[in-house]
Amino acid sequence: MISFILGTTAELIKIAPVYHGIVERGVRPKIWFTAQHVDEVADVLADLNLPEPDVWLVPREKAHNLESPAQVPGWAAQVLRTAWGRRHELRAALTEDGRPPLVLVHGDTFTTPYGALIGKRILKSRVGHIEAGARSGSILSPLPEELNRKIAAKVVDIHFAPTAREVANLKHTRGVVVDTEANTAIDSMRLAIGQPLVIEDLPEKFGLATLHRFELLSRADKYREALEILREESRKMPVLYMAGAPEREKIRALDLEHLFDDKFIIRPKLRYLKFLPLVARAEYVVTDSGGLQEECGYLGIPCAVHRHRTERHVGIGANIELTEMRGDKLRAFLDSYTERRGDNWMDKYHPSEIVVNTLAQLGYC
Repeated sequence: MISFILGTTAELIKIAPVYHGIVERGVRPKIWFTAQHVDEVADVLADLNLPEPDVWLVPREKAHNLESPAQVPGWAAQVLRTAWGRRHELRAALTEDGRPPLVLVHGDTFTTPYGALIGKRILKSRVGHIEAGARSGSILSPLPEELNRKIAAKVVDIHFAPTAREVANLKHTRGVVVDTEANTAIDSMRLAIGQPLVIEDLPEKFGLATLHRFELLSRADKYREALEILREESRKMPVLYMAGAPEREKIRALDLEHLFDDKFIIRPKLRYLKFLPLVARAEYVVTDSGGLQEECGYLGIPCAVHRHRTERHVGIGANIELTEMRGDKLRAFLDSYTERRGDNWMDKYHPSEIVVNTLAQLGYC
């Protein structure tokens, strides 16, 4: 039996096409959820036709969004208590269909290494990692993602690496390495890209921004600079800034609410199936999200990644600009983004098929 150990809405989104591909092979995988994200989970499950998690590794009545590193130890302790206390039940679920047991984790969240360790040490299962092998080259940037990936790589038996670059990063790692040719996000994108727009009074042309990572929000000077630059740019063409609760709180704390008006427009974050059609319509994107970097890379949309480093290399040097969190590089991108639009690769790659075919060849489905 196959079980996914997941904790965030992004992980649910990126495993959805893999999940459905496994179901088509006659196996209904389990979803065991660590509840790093809670607030939008029901909507994401409904949007992607995924079932309710079979097990909540943080009891649902106690689950809440992880919003700061200080909350991680308590969350981790609760996940461990549940996994250990229910270990016999979980082991039985992994062997109930007579197939070899396999736990699948995804990406680089706290759940990734933790789920891998639970699968390996507590449940005595083999472990696969989807979106394996990404490396930024610095253990501190991004933190904790780079550390999460490195820990997981020590535990995992099957590494599903998005490109030849990630395959090369894993050449000295134990286990099987499979090149999926692209990130499974591209398959998820196909589910979302044709959905209707839900924002009213959307400008005919607009730039789109999402800046939310702790690495940026913890640097008040850098966050203020980025918003001020986007405000300046919005005088030429409207800019839509999609902000969640932590960003809005930081804006209030820094007294930056005056930056926003009918041209520099702040709106609540949208869930995936509502957000991606907006991305596809944007003239350019400014983000600190590695996932959105890849999505823009596949769509060919000009995108500035406002981070010191990125572990992802889709589109870098073409339609994607890494700003190194420098204001001058962000301004240079905004002055030249019209020259950066690239090719759309949506029909070229089918990584989820490669993952599922590999699992079938290995006897898991």
